[in-house]
Amino acid sequence: MSTPISGLVNFVKQVFQLDKDWLSRITMAMIVLSLIWGILGIIDALMARIQEAVWATSSNFILTSQEYYGSITLHGVRDLFGFAVQLEIAIFAFISLRMLKIQPRLKWFMNLAFIIFNVSFMLLEGPIVLYPTFNDNYFSAGSWYYLAPLGLPNYSQYVLSPLWYVGMELLDIGTYMFVIWLIYHFYLASKSTKEKLPIFAVFALITSLMIAIGWSGEAAANTWDLLAIAGVTGMNVIANQIAFWILGHSIVYIVWMPAIASMYYLIPLLANKPLYSDKMARIAALMYLIFSNNVPIHHLYMVNFPVSVKVMQEVLTYAVVVPSMLTFFNLWATVKGASVKVNLISLWISISFAGAIAAGVTGISNADISFNSIIHNTMWVPGHFHAMIFFSIVPAGFATLYYMVPMLTGRMWYSTKLGWLHMVGYMIGTAMIVYGFDNLGLAGLTRRAEIFPKTPVYVSSEIISAVGAFIADAATLVWLGNLVLTLLKGRTANLEGLSIGETISTVALQLNAPELNTSGLNKFPSHLVSISRAMKSEIPKIRTFLGRKKGNLS
Repeated sequence: MSTPISGLVNFVKQVFQLDKDWLSRITMAMIVLSLIWGILGIIDALMARIQEAVWATSSNFILTSQEYYGSITLHGVRDLFGFAVQLEIAIFAFISLRMLKIQPRLKWFMNLAFIIFNVSFMLLEGPIVLYPTFNDNYFSAGSWYYLAPLGLPNYSQYVLSPLWYVGMELLDIGTYMFVIWLIYHFYLASKSTKEKLPIFAVFALITSLMIAIGWSGEAAANTWDLLAIAGVTGMNVIANQIAFWILGHSIVYIVWMPAIASMYYLIPLLANKPLYSDKMARIAALMYLIFSNNVPIHHLYMVNFPVSVKVMQEVLTYAVVVPSMLTFFNLWATVKGASVKVNLISLWISISFAGAIAAGVTGISNADISFNSIIHNTMWVPGHFHAMIFFSIVPAGFATLYYMVPMLTGRMWYSTKLGWLHMVGYMIGTAMIVYGFDNLGLAGLTRRAEIFPKTPVYVSSEIISAVGAFIADAATLVWLGNLVLTLLKGRTANLEGLSIGETISTVALQLNAPELNTSGLNKFPSHLVSISRAMKSEIPKIRTFLGRKKGNLS
């Protein structure tokens, strides 16, 4: 007999895959926690959009300034780190170990990393009390925009609790434990086989190294903050900023690397063709590692640095474009001439490919010193990196999750139609957000502007981005509902013993585009031919008519 208790137990068992092997359990736990932080981060972002839209339309506020600025910070921390970084580690660990046929070692180390990493966000939030005085923005109102010595005793009038910096320190420790565990298993793979790592695993390894290097500056800056709070050291503001912003740029590439890895893996598989150039892909991976962590100062062009240093940073920023161009050409050449079936997996990864190019163009402009002097710290900058996130990083994540969920759970997706509704709603909503952000930036609105002149361009762009946020969030909730229904009611799939590629092909069949009424469409080409012939026969008459008109006018 089914009871509410037994139903809850079964739900927890299905969600966390408690009857599966350890790798499946830890992967699902990381995915679930990443989704929790991601949803909370989306709510934070929505609160900021609502606050600005309400001001634009009524000159009122619904949040305190502390809640507004705290929401922006928590949105960045939760979505970039709690969601994106944790999800990419989960994906890389699960697929790489399955691909390389390695049994996981040091499980306690990974379990501990998982706990430390997720506990850190609880410390970053600050005091949490019940509605109507609910406020989890107490510490984070210190601002996501890292301006040391903001919040440091004896260095700032606004002093944060040391718990904020302790939370950041735990985040650093958990992140390093994640990547150490991954790198260790790639080392084990190198000992057990003489074959080259598959391209997907190459990018997983490169990303692990990028995280280790990119996080070093932030970890050093945060540790320095803690030592300054304790009175052990003094504080050099500019040096602290430069150290922190090593992560500020590399985090964009760190969270984008899973998208690139997914493109390299899925596009040849879906096109049923080998990668155009394996060597080119490996060179691109190495170039990403070399260049992505070396441009912290391009976020600080307006600081009084020597011009030569700024020019060097500009050149290094352009250098990051080279591996991206190698990647786009390689994948384009791979898929050229192939017949790819349209399904949710192929469409999401195609969006990721095209979106990376479109969003990357706005990133190149940021690197230009003269253009940067105009758009520096305006909404154009969030427009750029949100375009990268919305149009490339997240779509590749969905392409991966759409086959990983059945692989982990053994259940096919509950509803294909809900999947397509999610995709359409998400793309419409996110396009509106980016369009609004770019308009605001080009019109000169600074980032995190809670109060701004109510000019038409500001008001309309704020409303467009706010409406887009609601549409994109509603579409994401559709996907989340589909996920829950899949865990509880999804059709059992016999995927045991299948390779990753075979699993993707099996799942892709279920996710094909909904059938359309194509009655009469097969006659469309012949209609075009008839129209073309009719127009061609009328051309001499038109020429005669125009000649007569010309004669009359003369």
